Amino acid sequence: MHFLDDSLLPENQEKLVIQVAPYGPEWLPGDSDDIPVTMDEQIQKAVDCYNAGAQLLHIHVRELDGRGSKRLSMVNEMIARLREAVPEMILQVGGSISFAPEKEGDAAKWLDWDTRHMLAELDPKPDQVTIAVNTVQMNVVELLTQEDIAGTSLQNPLLHTAYRDMVSEAGPEFYLEHLKRLTANGIQPHFMLANLPQLETVERLIRAGVYTGPVNLNYVAIGGGASAFHPADLVEFARRAPDGAVLTIESIMRSTLPMNAMALALGLHVRVGIEDNLWSPRKERFTSVQQVEQIVRIADELGRDVATPLEAKRLYRIGEYWTDADETLGHLGLPPNRRPGQRGVPLRHPAPSPANTLV
Repeated sequence: MHFLDDSLLPENQEKLVIQVAPYGPEWLPGDSDDIPVTMDEQIQKAVDCYNAGAQLLHIHVRELDGRGSKRLSMVNEMIARLREAVPEMILQVGGSISFAPEKEGDAAKWLDWDTRHMLAELDPKPDQVTIAVNTVQMNVVELLTQEDIAGTSLQNPLLHTAYRDMVSEAGPEFYLEHLKRLTANGIQPHFMLANLPQLETVERLIRAGVYTGPVNLNYVAIGGGASAFHPADLVEFARRAPDGAVLTIESIMRSTLPMNAMALALGLHVRVGIEDNLWSPRKERFTSVQQVEQIVRIADELGRDVATPLEAKRLYRIGEYWTDADETLGHLGLPPNRRPGQRGVPLRHPAPSPANTLV
Protein backbone atom coordinates (compact mmCIF):
# COMPACT_ATOMS: atom_id res chain seq x y z
CA MET A 1 0.00 0.00 0.00
CA HIS A 2 1.17 3.50 -0.78
CA PHE A 3 1.12 6.12 1.96
CA LEU A 4 0.93 9.70 0.72
CA ASP A 5 1.65 12.87 2.68
CA ASP A 6 -2.01 13.16 3.63
CA SER A 7 -2.74 9.45 4.18
CA LEU A 8 -2.87 9.82 7.97
CA LEU A 9 -5.64 12.42 7.82
CA PRO A 10 -8.90 10.69 8.78
CA GLU A 11 -10.96 12.32 6.03
CA ASN A 12 -8.75 10.56 3.47
CA GLN A 13 -8.96 7.10 5.03
CA GLU A 14 -11.46 4.35 4.29
CA LYS A 15 -14.23 4.13 6.84
CA LEU A 16 -13.35 1.68 9.60
CA VAL A 17 -14.52 -1.93 9.55
CA ILE A 18 -14.56 -3.63 12.96
CA GLN A 19 -14.35 -7.41 12.98
CA VAL A 20 -15.46 -9.10 16.17
CA ALA A 21 -14.60 -12.66 17.22
CA PRO A 22 -16.76 -13.23 20.33
CA TYR A 23 -16.91 -17.03 20.49
CA GLY A 24 -13.34 -18.01 21.43
CA PRO A 25 -13.21 -21.71 20.51
CA GLU A 26 -9.92 -22.19 22.33
CA TRP A 27 -11.57 -21.30 25.66
CA LEU A 28 -13.80 -23.44 27.86
CA PRO A 29 -16.91 -21.89 29.42
CA GLY A 30 -15.26 -21.52 32.83
CA ASP A 31 -12.43 -19.45 31.34
CA SER A 32 -14.55 -16.30 31.03
CA ASP A 33 -17.97 -14.97 31.98
CA ASP A 34 -18.29 -13.76 28.38
CA ILE A 35 -18.46 -17.13 26.61
CA PRO A 36 -21.90 -17.86 25.11
CA VAL A 37 -22.81 -21.55 25.13
CA THR A 38 -26.43 -22.11 24.10
CA MET A 39 -27.53 -21.22 20.59
CA ASP A 40 -29.71 -18.42 21.96
CA GLU A 41 -26.73 -16.98 23.86
CA GLN A 42 -24.52 -17.17 20.78
CA ILE A 43 -27.10 -15.33 18.67
CA GLN A 44 -27.62 -12.67 21.36
CA LYS A 45 -23.86 -12.12 21.55
CA ALA A 46 -23.86 -11.31 17.82
CA VAL A 47 -26.72 -8.84 18.33
CA ASP A 48 -24.89 -7.15 21.21
CA CYS A 49 -21.66 -6.82 19.21
CA TYR A 50 -23.58 -5.41 16.22
CA ASN A 51 -25.32 -2.86 18.42
CA ALA A 52 -21.93 -1.87 19.87
CA GLY A 53 -20.62 -1.02 16.38
CA ALA A 54 -19.15 -4.16 14.77
CA GLN A 55 -19.91 -4.84 11.11
CA LEU A 56 -18.29 -8.28 10.66
CA LEU A 57 -18.91 -11.34 12.82
CA HIS A 58 -16.27 -14.11 12.97
CA ILE A 59 -18.20 -17.31 13.65
CA HIS A 60 -17.46 -20.45 15.61
CA VAL A 61 -20.21 -22.60 17.13
CA ARG A 62 -20.41 -24.38 20.49
CA GLU A 63 -22.25 -27.50 21.52
CA LEU A 64 -24.22 -27.49 24.78
CA ASP A 65 -21.27 -29.11 26.56
CA GLY A 66 -19.31 -25.92 25.83
CA ARG A 67 -16.93 -27.44 23.31
CA GLY A 68 -16.54 -26.34 19.72
CA SER A 69 -19.00 -27.98 17.36
CA LYS A 70 -17.75 -30.15 14.51
CA ARG A 71 -21.25 -30.59 13.08
CA LEU A 72 -22.03 -28.88 9.80
CA SER A 73 -25.71 -28.80 10.75
CA MET A 74 -24.95 -26.67 13.81
CA VAL A 75 -23.09 -24.10 11.72
CA ASN A 76 -25.94 -24.06 9.19
CA GLU A 77 -28.45 -23.49 12.00
CA MET A 78 -26.41 -20.65 13.45
CA ILE A 79 -25.96 -18.89 10.11
CA ALA A 80 -29.71 -19.15 9.43
CA ARG A 81 -30.55 -17.61 12.80
CA LEU A 82 -27.91 -14.91 12.41
CA ARG A 83 -29.37 -13.91 9.03
CA GLU A 84 -32.59 -13.14 10.89
CA ALA A 85 -31.07 -11.57 14.00
CA VAL A 86 -28.32 -9.42 12.37
CA PRO A 87 -29.25 -9.34 8.67
CA GLU A 88 -26.85 -6.52 7.82
CA MET A 89 -23.71 -8.01 9.37
CA ILE A 90 -20.99 -9.63 7.27
CA LEU A 91 -20.93 -13.27 8.39
CA GLN A 92 -17.48 -14.85 8.31
CA VAL A 93 -16.99 -18.48 9.31
CA GLY A 94 -13.65 -19.48 10.81
CA GLY A 95 -11.96 -21.78 8.31
CA SER A 96 -9.99 -23.88 10.80
CA ILE A 97 -12.94 -26.21 11.47
CA SER A 98 -12.47 -29.88 10.62
CA PHE A 99 -15.96 -31.34 10.52
CA ALA A 100 -16.92 -34.80 11.67
CA PRO A 101 -19.33 -36.21 9.06
CA GLU A 102 -22.69 -36.78 10.78
CA LYS A 103 -24.07 -39.60 8.59
CA GLU A 104 -22.57 -42.79 7.22
CA GLY A 105 -22.99 -41.55 3.66
CA ASP A 106 -21.21 -38.32 4.52
CA ALA A 107 -18.27 -40.27 5.92
CA ALA A 108 -17.92 -42.14 2.64
CA LYS A 109 -18.25 -38.93 0.63
CA TRP A 110 -15.48 -37.17 2.51
CA LEU A 111 -13.16 -40.13 3.02
CA ASP A 112 -10.54 -38.81 0.60
CA TRP A 113 -11.05 -35.09 1.20
CA ASP A 114 -10.02 -32.63 3.84
CA THR A 115 -13.29 -32.05 5.71
CA ARG A 116 -12.54 -28.32 5.87
CA HIS A 117 -13.82 -28.28 2.29
CA MET A 118 -17.29 -28.89 3.73
CA LEU A 119 -17.28 -25.17 4.60
CA ALA A 120 -17.94 -24.51 0.91
CA GLU A 121 -21.25 -26.36 1.25
CA LEU A 122 -22.71 -24.38 4.15
CA ASP A 123 -26.40 -23.62 3.66
CA PRO A 124 -27.31 -20.83 4.04
CA LYS A 125 -24.02 -19.50 2.74
CA PRO A 126 -21.90 -17.15 4.83
CA ASP A 127 -20.42 -14.09 3.18
CA GLN A 128 -16.88 -15.28 3.86
CA VAL A 129 -14.83 -18.24 5.03
CA THR A 130 -11.33 -17.59 6.32
CA ILE A 131 -8.46 -19.38 4.62
CA ALA A 132 -4.81 -19.89 5.51
CA VAL A 133 -2.16 -20.16 2.80
CA ASN A 134 1.01 -22.20 3.44
CA THR A 135 1.53 -24.44 6.44
CA VAL A 136 2.98 -22.72 9.50
CA GLN A 137 3.55 -23.41 13.19
CA MET A 138 0.66 -21.94 15.20
CA ASN A 139 2.04 -21.87 18.72
CA VAL A 140 -0.59 -19.53 20.14
CA VAL A 141 0.86 -19.63 23.67
CA GLU A 142 4.41 -18.52 22.80
CA LEU A 143 3.72 -14.85 23.56
CA LEU A 144 1.31 -15.43 26.45
CA THR A 145 2.36 -14.73 30.01
CA GLN A 146 1.13 -16.42 33.18
CA GLU A 147 -0.98 -13.30 33.80
CA ASP A 148 -2.57 -13.72 30.36
CA ILE A 149 -3.79 -17.25 31.05
CA ALA A 150 -4.56 -16.83 34.77
CA GLY A 151 -7.81 -18.54 35.67
CA THR A 152 -8.17 -20.27 32.30
CA SER A 153 -7.89 -23.82 31.01
CA LEU A 154 -4.57 -22.95 29.37
CA GLN A 155 -3.00 -23.37 32.81
CA ASN A 156 -3.63 -27.07 32.32
CA PRO A 157 -0.23 -28.44 31.17
CA LEU A 158 -1.81 -30.86 28.69
CA LEU A 159 -3.88 -28.17 26.97
CA HIS A 160 -0.97 -25.73 27.06
CA THR A 161 1.26 -28.27 25.33
CA ALA A 162 -1.39 -29.03 22.73
CA TYR A 163 -1.74 -25.35 21.79
CA ARG A 164 2.05 -24.89 21.90
CA ASP A 165 2.55 -27.65 19.34
CA MET A 166 -0.37 -26.72 17.07
CA VAL A 167 0.26 -26.43 13.33
CA SER A 168 -1.89 -24.61 10.78
CA GLU A 169 -1.90 -27.13 7.95
CA ALA A 170 -2.51 -25.24 4.70
CA GLY A 171 -0.35 -26.60 1.90
CA PRO A 172 -1.06 -26.14 -1.82
CA GLU A 173 -3.17 -29.30 -2.06
CA PHE A 174 -5.54 -27.77 0.49
CA TYR A 175 -5.68 -24.10 -0.45
CA LEU A 176 -5.89 -24.60 -4.22
CA GLU A 177 -8.89 -26.90 -3.85
CA HIS A 178 -10.45 -24.78 -1.11
CA LEU A 179 -10.25 -21.56 -3.14
CA LYS A 180 -11.84 -23.33 -6.10
CA ARG A 181 -14.72 -24.67 -4.02
CA LEU A 182 -15.40 -21.45 -2.13
CA THR A 183 -15.45 -19.24 -5.21
CA ALA A 184 -17.55 -21.76 -7.18
CA ASN A 185 -20.18 -21.58 -4.44
CA GLY A 186 -20.13 -17.78 -4.20
CA ILE A 187 -18.37 -17.60 -0.81
CA GLN A 188 -15.62 -15.01 -0.55
CA PRO A 189 -12.30 -16.27 0.87
CA HIS A 190 -10.82 -14.05 3.57
CA PHE A 191 -7.06 -14.61 3.79
CA MET A 192 -5.53 -15.08 7.25
CA LEU A 193 -1.82 -14.41 6.72
CA ALA A 194 0.89 -14.84 9.31
CA ASN A 195 3.86 -13.36 7.46
CA LEU A 196 5.14 -11.81 4.25
CA PRO A 197 5.93 -15.09 2.43
CA GLN A 198 2.24 -16.00 2.71
CA LEU A 199 1.28 -12.62 1.24
CA GLU A 200 3.70 -13.24 -1.62
CA THR A 201 2.03 -16.61 -2.30
CA VAL A 202 -1.37 -14.90 -2.55
CA GLU A 203 0.02 -12.45 -5.10
CA ARG A 204 1.44 -15.36 -7.13
CA LEU A 205 -1.99 -17.03 -7.11
CA ILE A 206 -3.46 -13.80 -8.48
CA ARG A 207 -0.78 -13.38 -11.14
CA ALA A 208 -1.33 -16.97 -12.27
CA GLY A 209 -5.08 -16.41 -12.55
CA VAL A 210 -5.80 -19.02 -9.87
CA TYR A 211 -7.65 -16.47 -7.73
CA THR A 212 -9.44 -13.54 -9.37
CA GLY A 213 -11.34 -11.84 -6.59
CA PRO A 214 -11.02 -9.13 -3.93
CA VAL A 215 -8.15 -9.43 -1.47
CA ASN A 216 -9.50 -9.08 2.05
CA LEU A 217 -6.94 -10.21 4.58
CA ASN A 218 -5.90 -10.25 8.21
CA TYR A 219 -2.33 -9.72 9.35
CA VAL A 220 -2.26 -12.35 12.12
CA ALA A 221 0.31 -11.08 14.63
CA ILE A 222 0.19 -13.81 17.28
CA GLY A 223 3.79 -15.12 17.21
CA GLY A 224 4.78 -18.77 17.44
CA GLY A 225 5.35 -19.16 13.69
CA ALA A 226 3.40 -16.03 12.76
CA SER A 227 4.56 -12.45 12.98
CA ALA A 228 4.57 -10.91 16.44
CA PHE A 229 4.27 -7.37 17.82
CA HIS A 230 7.12 -5.45 16.23
CA PRO A 231 5.63 -2.27 14.71
CA ALA A 232 8.12 -2.37 11.82
CA ASP A 233 6.77 -5.78 10.76
CA LEU A 234 3.21 -4.44 10.75
CA VAL A 235 4.19 -1.40 8.69
CA GLU A 236 6.17 -3.50 6.21
CA PHE A 237 3.26 -5.90 5.77
CA ALA A 238 0.95 -2.95 5.11
CA ARG A 239 3.48 -1.47 2.68
CA ARG A 240 3.66 -4.73 0.75
CA ALA A 241 -0.11 -5.35 0.64
CA PRO A 242 -1.89 -4.32 -2.58
CA ASP A 243 -3.35 -0.82 -2.68
CA GLY A 244 -6.73 -2.35 -3.42
CA ALA A 245 -6.66 -4.83 -0.53
CA VAL A 246 -8.62 -4.42 2.71
CA LEU A 247 -6.16 -5.09 5.52
CA THR A 248 -7.20 -5.88 9.09
CA ILE A 249 -4.81 -6.21 12.02
CA GLU A 250 -5.29 -9.14 14.39
CA SER A 251 -3.22 -9.77 17.49
CA ILE A 252 -3.39 -11.50 20.87
CA MET A 253 -4.14 -10.59 24.48
CA ARG A 254 -3.19 -7.12 25.75
CA SER A 255 -1.13 -6.35 22.65
CA THR A 256 -4.39 -6.33 20.68
CA LEU A 257 -5.22 -2.73 21.60
CA PRO A 258 -1.84 -1.13 20.78
CA MET A 259 -1.70 -3.05 17.49
CA ASN A 260 -5.22 -1.90 16.70
CA ALA A 261 -4.36 1.68 17.66
CA MET A 262 -1.61 1.63 15.04
CA ALA A 263 -4.06 0.18 12.53
CA LEU A 264 -6.55 2.96 13.24
CA ALA A 265 -3.90 5.64 12.73
CA LEU A 266 -2.68 4.08 9.48
CA GLY A 267 -6.15 3.83 7.98
CA LEU A 268 -6.30 0.04 8.32
CA HIS A 269 -8.99 -2.05 9.99
CA VAL A 270 -9.23 -3.94 13.29
CA ARG A 271 -10.33 -7.18 14.92
CA VAL A 272 -11.40 -7.55 18.55
CA GLY A 273 -13.15 -10.12 20.74
CA ILE A 274 -12.45 -12.75 23.36
CA GLU A 275 -11.09 -15.19 20.79
CA ASP A 276 -8.03 -12.92 20.73
CA ASN A 277 -8.04 -11.13 24.08
CA LEU A 278 -9.61 -11.42 27.53
CA TRP A 279 -8.08 -8.34 29.14
CA SER A 280 -8.35 -4.56 29.27
CA PRO A 281 -5.12 -2.50 29.22
CA ARG A 282 -5.31 -2.36 33.02
CA LYS A 283 -5.49 -6.15 33.36
CA GLU A 284 -9.21 -6.36 34.05
CA ARG A 285 -11.44 -8.86 32.26
CA PHE A 286 -12.86 -7.30 29.11
CA THR A 287 -15.88 -8.53 27.13
CA SER A 288 -16.18 -8.62 23.34
CA VAL A 289 -18.80 -5.86 23.47
CA GLN A 290 -16.54 -3.67 25.61
CA GLN A 291 -13.72 -4.17 23.12
CA VAL A 292 -15.94 -3.05 20.22
CA GLU A 293 -17.10 -0.02 22.19
CA GLN A 294 -13.50 0.90 23.00
CA ILE A 295 -12.51 0.86 19.32
CA VAL A 296 -15.51 3.03 18.42
CA ARG A 297 -14.42 5.59 21.05
CA ILE A 298 -10.80 5.66 19.90
CA ALA A 299 -11.85 5.97 16.26
CA ASP A 300 -14.03 8.93 17.20
CA GLU A 301 -11.10 10.62 18.98
CA LEU A 302 -9.00 10.16 15.84
CA GLY A 303 -11.78 11.48 13.62
CA ARG A 304 -11.99 8.10 11.86
CA ASP A 305 -15.48 7.38 10.55
CA VAL A 306 -16.90 3.92 11.27
CA ALA A 307 -18.45 2.19 8.27
CA THR A 308 -22.06 1.11 8.20
CA PRO A 309 -22.58 -2.59 7.47
CA LEU A 310 -23.60 -1.72 3.89
CA GLU A 311 -20.47 0.40 3.43
CA ALA A 312 -18.38 -2.46 4.84
CA LYS A 313 -19.88 -4.89 2.31
CA ARG A 314 -19.11 -2.48 -0.51
CA LEU A 315 -15.54 -2.05 0.73
CA TYR A 316 -15.09 -5.84 0.95
CA ARG A 317 -16.69 -6.22 -2.51
CA ILE A 318 -18.81 -9.10 -1.29
CA GLY A 319 -20.01 -11.21 -4.24
CA GLU A 320 -17.63 -9.62 -6.75
CA TYR A 321 -15.20 -11.57 -8.94
CA TRP A 322 -13.20 -10.68 -12.05
CA THR A 323 -12.51 -12.42 -15.32
CA ASP A 324 -8.75 -12.95 -15.35
CA ALA A 325 -5.39 -12.09 -13.83
CA ASP A 326 -5.03 -8.81 -15.73
CA GLU A 327 -8.37 -7.45 -14.53
CA THR A 328 -7.69 -8.61 -10.97
CA LEU A 329 -4.27 -6.96 -10.90
CA GLY A 330 -5.85 -3.75 -12.15
CA HIS A 331 -8.55 -3.72 -9.46
CA LEU A 332 -5.95 -4.37 -6.78
CA GLY A 333 -3.58 -1.65 -8.01
CA LEU A 334 -0.77 -4.13 -8.64
CA PRO A 335 1.67 -3.87 -11.57
CA PRO A 336 0.58 -5.97 -14.56
CA ASN A 337 2.27 -9.24 -15.42
CA ARG A 338 5.39 -8.92 -17.52
CA ARG A 339 4.89 -9.29 -21.27
CA PRO A 340 7.39 -11.42 -23.23
CA GLY A 341 10.57 -9.44 -23.81
CA GLN A 342 9.50 -6.54 -21.59
CA ARG A 343 12.29 -4.99 -19.52
CA GLY A 344 12.07 -2.93 -16.36
CA VAL A 345 9.10 -2.71 -14.03
CA PRO A 346 5.77 -3.18 -15.85
CA LEU A 347 3.61 -0.09 -15.39
CA ARG A 348 -0.17 -0.05 -15.13
CA HIS A 349 -0.41 3.09 -17.27
CA PRO A 350 2.85 3.59 -19.19
CA ALA A 351 3.32 6.96 -20.81
CA PRO A 352 2.92 6.86 -24.61
CA SER A 353 6.15 7.08 -26.57
CA PRO A 354 6.62 10.44 -28.35
CA ALA A 355 6.02 10.16 -32.08
CA ASN A 356 9.37 11.70 -33.07
CA THR A 357 11.77 10.38 -30.48
CA LEU A 358 15.42 11.04 -31.31
CA VAL A 359 17.73 8.06 -30.95
